[in-house]
Amino acid sequence: MNQRFLQWTGCVAGAAALVLCNGCAMFRASVAEVDVNQKQHMDADYDYSDMKQMTRGFVDAMLASRIIKDAPQPPIMMVANVQNRTQKFEDMKNFTDHVRTLLLQSGKVRFINETRRADLLKEQGYQAANATPETQVNVGKQLGAKYMVSGSFTEMNQSSPKQVRISKQEVKYYKLTFEITDLETSELIWTKEEEFARKESQPLIGW
Repeated sequence: MNQRFLQWTGCVAGAAALVLCNGCAMFRASVAEVDVNQKQHMDADYDYSDMKQMTRGFVDAMLASRIIKDAPQPPIMMVANVQNRTQKFEDMKNFTDHVRTLLLQSGKVRFINETRRADLLKEQGYQAANATPETQVNVGKQLGAKYMVSGSFTEMNQSSPKQVRISKQEVKYYKLTFEITDLETSELIWTKEEEFARKESQPLIGW
């Protein structure tokens, strides 16, 4: 009995020593490169993989629409805010910036820089007061946008009811609506929705 106990104690001590000597890497911080072009979801929340997929869907649909495809010249657009109507903070400018970048890269759309109007006016005033006539920009020649791009981002959550279970399940549904408005007539001339839902299971015991 004592010999078996000593053998068991030795095995436990050896395993503990092995963990302390070689297993400490489990508790060390680490960094690894991640391919942003591959889907990676850590939970059911909206993430960068969803952002990239949804922006690609909107851009493809916009480029195929008659507004852009049938235009004799690349139309000039401006980007308004996308309303975040979810329960969490989401940087929707990250989404609109990506849409604008992809559209500009297509060469089929032009954009005015509406977010920098105050800086533009400040620079024009400085040049009018200090720059030489040969290098001044001509004031009053800014381009006007024909279309305004805007949208809204919504969320719905559904959780499993209170009952005897070993895990909690939650379904999260997201919908992003994108629209184009004619600034001359205020007519809504194009709209599209992108949506997805994801289920998440969380154990009752854990971190």
